[in-house]
Formats: sequence, C-alpha cells, structure tokens
Amino acid sequence: MNFTNIFNNTFRNLFSIDAAYFAIAALGLNVQFGYAGLLNFGQAGFMAAGAYGMGMTSHYWLVSPWMGVGFAVIYSVVLGLLMGVPTLRLRADYLAIVTIATAEVIRLLVRSVKFKAQFGGSDGINNFADQFYRTKLKPFGWIHNGERYGFGPFKYGGRDLRIMIVAWLLVGLFGVLVWLMMRSPWGRVLKGIREDEDAVRSLGKNVFAYKMQALVIGGVIGSFAGLVFAISRGSVQPDNYSRDVTFYILTALVLGGVAKVSGSIVGPMLFWMVLSFFDSLLSEAADKNGQFAFFGIKLIRQSSDIGQFRLMLVGLGLMLLMIFRPQGIFGNRKEMALDGR
Repeated sequence: MNFTNIFNNTFRNLFSIDAAYFAIAALGLNVQFGYAGLLNFGQAGFMAAGAYGMGMTSHYWLVSPWMGVGFAVIYSVVLGLLMGVPTLRLRADYLAIVTIATAEVIRLLVRSVKFKAQFGGSDGINNFADQFYRTKLKPFGWIHNGERYGFGPFKYGGRDLRIMIVAWLLVGLFGVLVWLMMRSPWGRVLKGIREDEDAVRSLGKNVFAYKMQALVIGGVIGSFAGLVFAISRGSVQPDNYSRDVTFYILTALVLGGVAKVSGSIVGPMLFWMVLSFFDSLLSEAADKNGQFAFFGIKLIRQSSDIGQFRLMLVGLGLMLLMIFRPQGIFGNRKEMALDGR
C-alpha cells in the first residue's frame, strides 16, 4: 500500500475545484436554510441555471463566457421568483418536497428531446469554456495551461489552477458578503423568521418578502457554484445537477456547521478530503483484480464498487457525527432548530 499516494490525493482535494464549488453552493444554501430556515432541496436547480446561463450565451451566441455571468444571475433570479412565489407560504417538509420537485423538473426539461436545440438534451452543451482558458488575465497571465504548479501534494495543472484561483476568490468574496449580511439588521430579521416567523410578522415585518430575498440571494450565490463546475468540466451536463448534488452539499454544510460562514467553507473541504481519503485507501488496499477482503469477507468484488463503498463509509461517519455532535464542527445546536408548525 502506497501511503504517499494516499496522502497526496487526500490533501490535494482539500483545496480542489470540487471543494470550492461545493463551498460556494453551501454558502448560498446556508443563507436559505441555515439563516432563514427555508428547507430548500433544490439548490442543484440554481446551479443548473447558472451553468446553462453561461453555456447557452457562449455556445449559441458566440460571446465571451464572462458575459454569460450576467445571464446566469438573471436565470437564477427568475428561477428564485418562479420557485418562491407559489411555495414560500409552505413550511418545513412541504417546502422541501416542492423545491426538490422544482429542481427535478428543471433537470428533466433541459435534457428533454423537445428542447435539445436550446439546451443540448442529455449531451448538454460542450466546448464553451475554451475562451476562458485562453484569456490572459493579469495577474494570472503567467499560468500556462500545459504546466504544473505547486509543491508536494498541492501540485495542480495550469488549467485547473486558473479556475481554482477564480473559484476560491469567489468563496472568499461570498463568505465575507454573507458574514456582513447576517450581522446587519436584515440578517437579524432573517434569523428571527427562522426562529418564529409569527412573532416577526407581529412586529410589522413582511415575512414573505424577507423569505423571497433569502431564496433569491442564496440562489444567485448557488448559480456561481454552477458556473465554476461548468467551466472546470468545460461542459454543461444536465445529470450533473441531479438531486444527489443538493444532498451532498447539504451534507457538507451540516458537517461544517449550519448558520456559520466558516462551516459553509470548511465543511465542503473536509467532505471532499474524506471522500478522497477513502477512495485512495480502498484503491490502494484492493488487489490487482480490484477486490478487497476484510478478514476473509469480500467487501469489494470489483474496482467499480469502490465509489459506492466509500460513500457507505462516509455515511457511517456522518451518522456518528449526528449522534455525538449534531451541530457540526463549528455549528451551534440552537441554530439547527426549525419552526415546523
């Protein structure tokens, strides 16, 4: 077993692109769920809106992908309004059911054959991000796509490093923005709505408007996660924005701590680091046939099962976390209470 490879792969993913776009999406979800108490299971829909906003403008209109950022924001705002107007009067589980259904409707709509000319169907939109990697951006002009930069386990190709720099700058920007918003009077009202919206309404506050603002702002932040994910892959595939993505993001958020900006960032980093650790460990422990046995019991019969088995181990770890520290690493147990009346 090569422990050097396990160490390198594990810590490389601590600051990976995946961890960055998960952190951006978790920051947006934290505004909705952690601070406003909106149990949104459709964050993947906002990510898809951002990704398709950039992909469609770059691929079909042949403009710079940077112009697609504006359309991505518009798409996510429209989605937030369409999702929020009929649903925000619902609470707890009822809201969760509607939001996850909305995200699935979006995914099935963009992958349908009827709208293949607009969204690319199940093949998605491809090769739209090449201009981003060819752009000479100071001070990133010295990063060449064919080179590798870094040291030790933290060594990345120039193409990945470019998007990583942009992604983590967005993480820092949105982290500061959310932190400032939640320390403002607007943020304190939002927390009050999470605790008891009837009491806030009795003080003359428009609870519906505050909820709508939280949903749209969190969705816009989530759309930037979709942008980062799409640019890093160089394509927009509808099945990359399935309901599983929202649950993974929510898992990473709970791991770090709900209603904490630090939890929104550290949680996704640890989530991907743990996933990478188990993936590398099981890959190294498996024999040449891709099988892994524990005390004579074959737990893994082929290499393709490693992905599923690592999720089982991560799930077991999260169960233990929920038992012994349900508030997460940085969270506060009181912040997790939801008004489900």
